[in-house]
Amino acid sequence: QVQLVESGGGLVQAGGSLRLSCSASERTFTGAWFRQAPGREREFVAAITRAATNTNYADSVKGRFTISRNNAKNTVSLQMDNLKPEDTAVYYCAASATYSTANSYSGTYKYWGQGTQVTVST
Repeated sequence: QVQLVESGGGLVQAGGSLRLSCSASERTFTGAWFRQAPGREREFVAAITRAATNTNYADSVKGRFTISRNNAKNTVSLQMDNLKPEDTAVYYCAASATYSTANSYSGTYKYWGQGTQVTVST
């Protein structure tokens, strides 16, 4: 079973930046980030294929967030720039067990981290 651990969350002011990291215990395929705010459903943020040949972003973060990975270190990162209060949520790392596209469907992802809190103040 693959274990995923997120790090890098915290409190920042609007317009600031954070970089989240997801460390996997072993090799994974497509990596993704989802987020969930209190009282709201989990939503897709970004995904990246194994070879980083394709990425996918939610419209709400496109142009502000960048997903990347380092397969030698089994990590997937999410660089978040120009953060907005509406970005406040618990961010979850996810990974697929097999090859897949960088899709937004949560069912694609077998492995999930415990989440890291991102709070953006006004």
